Amino acid sequence: MAEFGRREALGLIGAGAGLAGTPLWAQSLVDLRLPGGNSTRPTTNAFPGKKNMILQRSRAPLLETPIDAFDGQVFTPNDRFFVRWHYADIPLSVDVHKFRLAVTGATQRDLSLSLGDLLAMPRVALAAVNQCSGNSRGEFSPRVPGAQWANGAMGNARWVGVRLKDVLDRAGVMSGAMRVRASGLDQPPGDAPAFAKSLAIDHAMDGEVMIAFQMNGAQLPMLNGFPLRLIVPGWYSTYWVKALDRLEVLDKPDAGYWMDKAYRIPTAPRANVAPGAKDFPTTPINRMVPRAFFTNVADGATLPRGAPVALRGIAMGGDHGVRAVELSVNGGRNWHAATLGADEGRYSFRLWSMRLAALPPGPCTLAVRCTNSAGETQTFSPVWNPSGFMRNAIEQISVSTA
Repeated sequence: MAEFGRREALGLIGAGAGLAGTPLWAQSLVDLRLPGGNSTRPTTNAFPGKKNMILQRSRAPLLETPIDAFDGQVFTPNDRFFVRWHYADIPLSVDVHKFRLAVTGATQRDLSLSLGDLLAMPRVALAAVNQCSGNSRGEFSPRVPGAQWANGAMGNARWVGVRLKDVLDRAGVMSGAMRVRASGLDQPPGDAPAFAKSLAIDHAMDGEVMIAFQMNGAQLPMLNGFPLRLIVPGWYSTYWVKALDRLEVLDKPDAGYWMDKAYRIPTAPRANVAPGAKDFPTTPINRMVPRAFFTNVADGATLPRGAPVALRGIAMGGDHGVRAVELSVNGGRNWHAATLGADEGRYSFRLWSMRLAALPPGPCTLAVRCTNSAGETQTFSPVWNPSGFMRNAIEQISVSTA
């Protein structure tokens, strides 16, 4: 994580930010080709600060990034970055002059930090993938409940902010502290539990977890958590609390709904259980796993016969860096090393590419897999769990030549 100079950060205090009310008219339709059917979705430009997004739900907004938006660029543009909120009552505007981040609980002193206070602290920058726990849930078979995402509930950004450790050090974490719980400005309906997630104290204090106020060289978009969001590199985005306004240091386990009941995975390897399984042990979802994707050729494409073919995509190593990406043109019988793009850090996307002299005539199954720096490699074996979490089976697409 690199130190980031003061002049390079945005002056967020000069103005507030907000979302204008806009009708959610669909622009066109896209077929996500999900195995369970019902895979046609509208695309929309109607959400402020976003363009050509796949509309999974309007309230609370679920906006998916089309896979071709990742093509050829390691960082996902802010206006194409996916959106996922749990409750409809999300912040539509923030007065940055009045905004405060509260730090309470098992601390030597309570804090109420303005944006100015945070901007005056040492800044750091980090490239990291933000991926929904249920990314690619629509690929699960048998189908499971929940948002039927294809592969676009993810994005990569260069985040700028301050270390969570530095904020907690300012508050003075007391001996015996166990966890740090984060929550934001979004509000639950009725008696529903407020959305809040927690990290073990050692994780929260590791110097990598950060509070970001800038994303890809601009202030955070409102829909992606303005003015502050938690960044938990290498972990799924359920922990990346948006519109962060409260940190509570706990001296006991977190028994809140969003840790104790929701976002839990089987303890079995790869979080995989037999379809229909019940009463298996679970643990809160945590680290991400390696994945690789095609971005310039879609499933079902027809490619020119006998002509050179350029294939491109992105890969992520999960909580480790990308060590290798391999491509197969015969459904996995043989593998060939792809060329990797620049390394932006262990938590970032990495571009890959390969140029083929030609594809075999007729139907062809292309497959791509990632191996991370810890030696963890994708397999063809599918993952299934009732929440539709942590899919990372090898991506395959069927193409033909003509």
